[in-house]
Amino acid sequence: MAKVLYIEDNPDNMQLVQRVITALGHQFLWAADGLSGIDTTQLEHPDLILLDINLPDIDGYEVARRLRSYKKNLHVPIIAITANALKGDAERALAAGCDVYMSKPVNIRELRAHVMGFLPEATI
Repeated sequence: MAKVLYIEDNPDNMQLVQRVITALGHQFLWAADGLSGIDTTQLEHPDLILLDINLPDIDGYEVARRLRSYKKNLHVPIIAITANALKGDAERALAAGCDVYMSKPVNIRELRAHVMGFLPEATI
């Protein structure tokens, strides 16, 4: 069972993603802001990080940059999930260290496909 951390301040979005992750047989971890997400990453060492960009304290771009600054996190996949849909937002997320950019509302099939791509031992 892999650990998946979702850094997201909206409880409704969190619950939707939690259902997908647990249905795939993974442990779900949640942090409601960027700084607690960074702390949770250091304590729990997740196998995959899902990251909202619009967070109440520091934005997801800064979270991704800080996570990538830790050697242990260099190879942990980060999926940006955001309502930001302006030109250049995807490139900005990738430049900050995210591996994948997804827009909200969350497409469940797309999310499942990405999670299963990064965590191939997932169950259907």
